[in-house]
Amino acid sequence: MKAIQIHEFGGPEVLKYEDAPKPTPAEDEVLIKVFASGVNPIDWKIRAGHATGKFPVQFPLIPGWDVSGEIEEVGGSIKNFRKGDEVYSRPDPSKNGSYAEYVVVKANLVNLKPKSISHEKAAAVPLAGLTAWQALFDYGRLMKDQKVLIHAASGGVGTFAVQFAKWKGAYVIGTTSGKNIDFVEDLGADVVIDYKKEKFEDILKDIDLVIDLIGGDTQKRSLKVLKSGGRLITTVQPENEEAAKEKNIHIESFLAKSIPEKLEQIKQLIDSGKVKPVIAVIMPLKDAAKAQQLSEEGHTRGKIVLQVA
Repeated sequence: MKAIQIHEFGGPEVLKYEDAPKPTPAEDEVLIKVFASGVNPIDWKIRAGHATGKFPVQFPLIPGWDVSGEIEEVGGSIKNFRKGDEVYSRPDPSKNGSYAEYVVVKANLVNLKPKSISHEKAAAVPLAGLTAWQALFDYGRLMKDQKVLIHAASGGVGTFAVQFAKWKGAYVIGTTSGKNIDFVEDLGADVVIDYKKEKFEDILKDIDLVIDLIGGDTQKRSLKVLKSGGRLITTVQPENEEAAKEKNIHIESFLAKSIPEKLEQIKQLIDSGKVKPVIAVIMPLKDAAKAQQLSEEGHTRGKIVLQVA
């Protein structure tokens, strides 16, 4: 099969489009014929060697931990899937991923894909969707009528977070650049702040929850807008724990888990028309290096997707 592999850590140039062995599913796995693979920051962080503490790497490695495709083969113990089922998943990031024509995934990490969208759009959902869902509801404990501030609201995770929070009945505030203000409003945000022109801490107060996808100074300034008892949930390093403690603010970072029940809930929201994946660009598999460069620049609207089949 054709795949993108890396044989050493480095820049985008280490991504090689080449032949690789077609994997065989174990008893508890399924073999998926890949139609599309999402591109995420974790892909290039692993490629560059920035995530070895969390995800041990064995070379050669096939990146890509967002997949939509069709089941080609099932392991001997699998009863709930069969050949031909259209599925999507966030595979295990410690194993070979979906920048390939085929990928094996534990069956308990796989869901039937949303019927109402293409494989390209479905591949944009799992990792970003699960991250947004868990940040808001599992760690953030967001409830109806609460105020939530979502940083990087036009990005891959942010676009889902805005839509999920609005569906929940929250008052949604997003930060983004000026060119994306109308776009984030269309996703459902009640207020959108151009971070290049305004300081959000000069405008906001008594926020119940902040979703921080940026870190650094943005995270530090976010403490100023949270109410006592508020929560700051981040996908990066929590850097201001002492200051948060002094203000009675709960601060926590997390790595999204692949939970099929959550993917099922997201699938239902998509198929009912309440949530839509946002795709910045679709590229062929062989252009994975360009796709990762674009992801690393950090200014895309929604997700980048690689078309495989």
